[in-house]
Amino acid sequence: MDMSVGQVAKRAGISVATLHFYEQKGLIYSSRNAGNQRRYPRQILRRIAVIKAAQNVGLSLQEIANQLSHLPKHRAPKKEEWEELAQSWQHQLTQKIQSLKALKTQLGSCINCGCLSLESCALYNPDDRKGVLEAGAKLSIIPADKTDD
Repeated sequence: MDMSVGQVAKRAGISVATLHFYEQKGLIYSSRNAGNQRRYPRQILRRIAVIKAAQNVGLSLQEIANQLSHLPKHRAPKKEEWEELAQSWQHQLTQKIQSLKALKTQLGSCINCGCLSLESCALYNPDDRKGVLEAGAKLSIIPADKTDD
């Protein structure tokens, strides 16, 4: 039995505007009845639960949409399909965790750096050539281009 927008929003704990946004982004789908009202299949609740869980662990809506596009739209996914999705997201989360750990390490070195300069900060400006030569804030005079008219 299909559900109305309001029923889905209430059961899923999200706003009607969020439902429309998810649909616009291709995360969920609906059909229209004779009165041109949106109708959602019951299995959409599971799909919304997965979207919310994925967002809670830091996945972007684009990442979620990319993975959900591989799942069937007109039937509830099978256990194996959900497991495949979960494994893919575990891989993405592992990569994000590694990036965050590297960022944490870099931030630790910033505490005692004292450079006070976005231009020479190794974290903000990783390709800084002068930062390798000396630490701390230094005045760097860059000659202005001289053009003769």
